Amino acid sequence: MATGSETPDEVRRAQLTRELHRDVAQRRTGYREQALLVLPHICASCGRAFSGPRLRELTVHHRDHNFKNNPPDGSNWELLCLYCHDHEHDKSTSMGGYFEGRTAKRDEFKPGLSSPFDQLDTLLGKPSDAGTPPDQP
Repeated sequence: MATGSETPDEVRRAQLTRELHRDVAQRRTGYREQALLVLPHICASCGRAFSGPRLRELTVHHRDHNFKNNPPDGSNWELLCLYCHDHEHDKSTSMGGYFEGRTAKRDEFKPGLSSPFDQLDTLLGKPSDAGTPPDQP
């Protein structure tokens, strides 16, 4: 590739330019760009609209959580802002076992060992028997 007149810096610069153009071409065919063409630029969760430089804050969320499932019609995608996307994944991982192929039922969540309201009656000066009002003799 290098001719006698090119310096190693020029060869390296040409190689980096080719790699950059290749990466840009790959990115343009990626599912994010396809989703941005197919779907409106609005967060599907909070409803905020994005345009211009803020469009980079809009992410593609895979509804089935499988980033390899990318149908061309976009039926597995929804656009979410960064905050809603984080919330969506926090919500699904806190359900315990979601990614193992099952979802947890609400009754599977066990309360902690203590409750912040355990001693509330004594702190407020009320008797622990909830059936009698505290000010009756």
